[in-house]
Amino acid sequence: MRSGHVTLVGAGPGDPGLLTLRGREALSRAEVVVYDRLVSPAILAMVPAGAERIDVGKEAAHHKIPQWQINKILLDKALEGKRVVRLKGGDPFVFGRGGEELELLEQHGVPFSEVPGVTSAIAAAAYAGIPVTHRDFCSSLHIITGHARAGKDLTIDFEALVRTGGTLIFLMGVTAMPMIVKGLLEAGMDGDTPAAMVEDGTLSRQRRCDATLATLPDRAAEMEIRSPAIIVVGRVCSLAPRFDWFERLPLKGRTVVVTRPRERAGVLSDRLRDLGANVWEHPCIETVPIVPCPAMEAALEGLGRYAWVCFTSPAGVEAMWACLRRGGRDARALSGVKIAAIGPGTAKALGAVGLAADYVPAVYDAAHLGAGLPAEGRVLILRAEIGSRDLTEALERRGIRFEDVAVYRTRYEHPLSQGLRAAVNAGAVRYAAFTSASTVKGFVSSVGEDTDFSRLVGLCIGEQTAAEARRFGIAVRVAREATIDALVDLAAACGVEDTV
Repeated sequence: MRSGHVTLVGAGPGDPGLLTLRGREALSRAEVVVYDRLVSPAILAMVPAGAERIDVGKEAAHHKIPQWQINKILLDKALEGKRVVRLKGGDPFVFGRGGEELELLEQHGVPFSEVPGVTSAIAAAAYAGIPVTHRDFCSSLHIITGHARAGKDLTIDFEALVRTGGTLIFLMGVTAMPMIVKGLLEAGMDGDTPAAMVEDGTLSRQRRCDATLATLPDRAAEMEIRSPAIIVVGRVCSLAPRFDWFERLPLKGRTVVVTRPRERAGVLSDRLRDLGANVWEHPCIETVPIVPCPAMEAALEGLGRYAWVCFTSPAGVEAMWACLRRGGRDARALSGVKIAAIGPGTAKALGAVGLAADYVPAVYDAAHLGAGLPAEGRVLILRAEIGSRDLTEALERRGIRFEDVAVYRTRYEHPLSQGLRAAVNAGAVRYAAFTSASTVKGFVSSVGEDTDFSRLVGLCIGEQTAAEARRFGIAVRVAREATIDALVDLAAACGVEDTV
């Protein structure tokens, strides 16, 4: 039997962009993933489709699965010969019990490795505008656990901490926060020392509680700060109002549903997170190549009959390329024809397989593609089974002959989602990003046409998409052009308007 292996991977504090490249690589090869509650859904979405997922999530005062059992799960799965990833919030070795989990593996001779993660002690403070070190304020940084073993008191040498004069970061200290403050004050720390708590650090819902050491308990109670949160004590906290870049992002605190197909959601989701959004990835459609596709195979065999090959989406390009490769051919097969793409995204997909678009309309939609395509002969259209009539009607009006070949189908992927429906009805979802009319149909299908869309704004990539959204009573804003860049710019502008 193949020898198993366990990799402890630090998932960071929540923002999926803080997962390291090494961590993502380990995750991509995992056959079993054992994860905690603080691992964000965006990172869990990176788990390979066929991998076994085991949720061992723990929270304050309630351990879903006890630590000894987690250790045994790792051992058992490794002894089955599996590649196991233990996915832990923050860094596994910074109060993450990573060392405890390796002990049992070491005793049984199971190979293991550890991928460090970005600890919330630094990241949550940074996202709140608090540099944990600064030459004008401190010369040391101290990370302390605020969590004691069950039935035990905190064993912290508060007097030693006060003497350092450095920045103090307490992890897992929400419940013990009054005791921590009391201990520091009794050890001689000035009650006017700046202090802060950062709740849900690095996530769109992050909140910062500013106070002094003496007023922190009352201020935290007033704001109802909950776990997970870090406590920061030190003069560097006074810089937060000036340096809090995260709070100023236009979509901070707002939820945006991304409805693109799963394999195309990443770029848009990442760009929206860069604007501070909480991204709810909810792929509403799936593009499925038609295989076998005799009509496309025949058309590609007889390319000499066409002057142009026309693509209206990256999915069409991918279907064509896969068909060529199945037949043992490559980009040279299209050397005698010109290629048209509906927009930059499709042109980029062509470039990825070594092809360049000879024509891209100034306005990226089907009507303008059909109206502007040079009239130089017969046109081969490779696109979805149900495509926009705007393209073919424009060609017909101009007397251009064409062959419209379906090379993939659009399938609605999501069943009725009660969670998303409830969030939309409650106004917890502010925006939904739509990149096609099909994504609108899929979204409405997955939440129900009787959902209350009154507080939802549809961010639409074009007028055709907007028209479909309006049909269901969704208020719309339309991007200046049909590109992801323009859609992201639209989202940022809407966020700024909401803030004003």
